[in-house]
Amino acid sequence: MKSVLVVGAHPDDETMLTGGILALLSSHGVGVHILCATRGEGGEMGDPPVCERSELGAVREQELYCAAEQLGATSVYILDYVDPLVGPGEELYPFEADFDTLVGEIRRVIHQVEAEVVLAHGTDGEYGHPAHQLVHEAAKAAVEQEGGEVLFYSFAAKVPGIDDHIWNDSNPAHLAVDIGPWLDAKAEAARCHVSQHGLFKRHHPGETFHQLVRGTEAVHRHIPPVEAGSPRDAFSDLLLAAGAWIPEFL
Repeated sequence: MKSVLVVGAHPDDETMLTGGILALLSSHGVGVHILCATRGEGGEMGDPPVCERSELGAVREQELYCAAEQLGATSVYILDYVDPLVGPGEELYPFEADFDTLVGEIRRVIHQVEAEVVLAHGTDGEYGHPAHQLVHEAAKAAVEQEGGEVLFYSFAAKVPGIDDHIWNDSNPAHLAVDIGPWLDAKAEAARCHVSQHGLFKRHHPGETFHQLVRGTEAVHRHIPPVEAGSPRDAFSDLLLAAGAWIPEFL
């Protein structure tokens, strides 16, 4: 396997939701390419703020490049969708996009990096984020239109016995990974996302960046669907060789 494309809605999704697996892949010589739909303009600005609201998109773009370097990524692509502000009562919104156009943009990057696997948000948008759900649907449609040439996996799949608010309940994990050997890279990538450190600490308390990031990551294969047991393909074989396990409920 030579190339994987991870598709996220905001800078930091690549790190906090699947950074260990990305570091694992890059350490095994796989080209890791990151595609981010927005620059996270509507997100948090830090406590104290690291910039003005009008500057946040540019700041978070640089944070993404920093994190990508720590994870060993080969390239970063950022689309020009605008992340909306969080609404009253912490209500979250999707970014505005023509769905077919978004699908086409993802397909163009798939072709450019010659991706064999697309890894994106789960069906439930992790904790129900509408922008994550939109990216999941668009990435899935993009892979479907490739006609069987590309695998589609989602991250933050549900692992039995581990309670976590980010798990996608609709996506039982086909493979789970202890990312201990790649925890340093993930922690350093999280350190890059300075504007979001307050958010990280509220949702996953810890004294150090190693404690702030999750030590277990998991994936679910959507395309082609898995009838039973574990998927067998170049991606899953690499994860299994690196110590991944098959959760018991499968």
